[in-house]
Amino acid sequence: MWRHIAANGITFLIVALFLGAGVIVWGTQSYKAAGPLAQGICLQVAPGSNMRLVSAQLEDQGAVSSGAIFRMGADYTDRSGSLKAGSFLVPEGASMAEIVDLVTSSGQSTCGTEVVYRVGVRRNLVQVRELDPATSNYAEVAEFDPAVDEAPAEYEAVKQEADTRYRLAVAEGVTSWQIANALREIDILDGEIAETPAEGSLAPDSYEFLPGGDRAAIIARMQAAQEQILADAWAARADGLPVTTPEEALILASLVEKETGVPTERRQVASVFVNRLERGMRLQTDPAVIYGVTKGEGILGRGLRRSELDAPTPWNTYVIPALPPTPIANPGKASIEAALNPDTTDFVFFVADGSGGHAFAVTLDEHNRNVAAWRKIEAEQASGN
Repeated sequence: MWRHIAANGITFLIVALFLGAGVIVWGTQSYKAAGPLAQGICLQVAPGSNMRLVSAQLEDQGAVSSGAIFRMGADYTDRSGSLKAGSFLVPEGASMAEIVDLVTSSGQSTCGTEVVYRVGVRRNLVQVRELDPATSNYAEVAEFDPAVDEAPAEYEAVKQEADTRYRLAVAEGVTSWQIANALREIDILDGEIAETPAEGSLAPDSYEFLPGGDRAAIIARMQAAQEQILADAWAARADGLPVTTPEEALILASLVEKETGVPTERRQVASVFVNRLERGMRLQTDPAVIYGVTKGEGILGRGLRRSELDAPTPWNTYVIPALPPTPIANPGKASIEAALNPDTTDFVFFVADGSGGHAFAVTLDEHNRNVAAWRKIEAEQASGN
C-alpha cells in the first residue's frame, strides 16, 4: 500500500514538474513575444512608482496581456529596482521584455510634451511640442522668439508638468557668444557661464537637459562632443592638406560652414580654400571679414563696407594671405569632415548662383562670367522681376 502511495506521489510530482516547466516556458515566451498594442501609447511613470503600479497601467492601456508575467519578468531579470520616472513611448507591438527595458534603461522621457530651445544663426526660438504616440510625430503647440515675444501660456503651463522634456537644439554656424547668451536666457537653468567659450569649441547638436541643470555643464558637454568629432576627423584626414594642426582644421571648417548651407557643396567649398592656401592666394571670404567686425557678437545686418573690406583686421581674408587666427563660428561635424577630406578639384573661385548654391570656377575669366550672372540675378530680385 505504501509503495502504491509512494508511486502515485512520485508520478504526481513528475507531472507537477512537467506542468511547472511548461508554465515557465509559456511565461518566458509570453514575456518575449510581441505585445497586443495596435498603436503606440505614452506611458506615464510617476516618481516613486513601482512595477506593480506600472503593470496595472499597462494592462489598462492594453499594452501587456498579463501584468503578473510582466512583474515576474522584471523580477527575474533584476530590473524591478531600476524603474525610472518619466513619459515613455511604448511602440506598437512592443513585448513585455522591451517595455521593461524601456522603463528601466532610458532615464529620460521619450514622449509627451517637449520644449525645444532652438539657437539659430539669425534668431532663437522656443517651441512647445506634443508627441502623438499613434504616429510618433510631434505637433507644435506654441512657438515664440524669447527676444521679442512674451512667453505664451502654453509654455508656462508645461513647465509645471513633471514629465516635460527639455532640449537645446544648436544650429551649425552659430557663434559661441550666441550659444552662451541663449543658455543664459533659458529660465529653468541654473549656474553662470563665466566667459564665452572659445570660438568653434562647441558642437552644434541637440542636448537634453533637466530643469535646474547647470549651464556650464551643458557647455562642457558641447565642448567634449566637439573635441571628439575633431579628433576622429583629424585621424581620418586626407594626406597633404595645407593645415598642420586640428586647430587649423577647425578654423577651415568654420569657413566652410559659413560659406554654404548646401550639404553637397561642402567638400567643393573646402577644395577651393585648400587650393588657395596651397597657391598662397588670399581666401577672400566675406564671413571671416564680418567676424572681424562683429567678433561673433550678433548679426551685422547689412552689407560689408569698402572700408571694412580694406581694414587690416586679423580676420580680413582679403588682406591676410592665410587662415584667420580663430574659427569664425562653431562648425558641425559634416563641415569638419569636409575640411579634412575635401574634393579633389582645380577650383579656386566660387560665387552664389541664385539657387542657394554656388557656381565654381577654375579661371578668373570663368569666375567673372559667373559673377556677372549673379549680379544680374541680384538686380532682378531687387527690382521684383
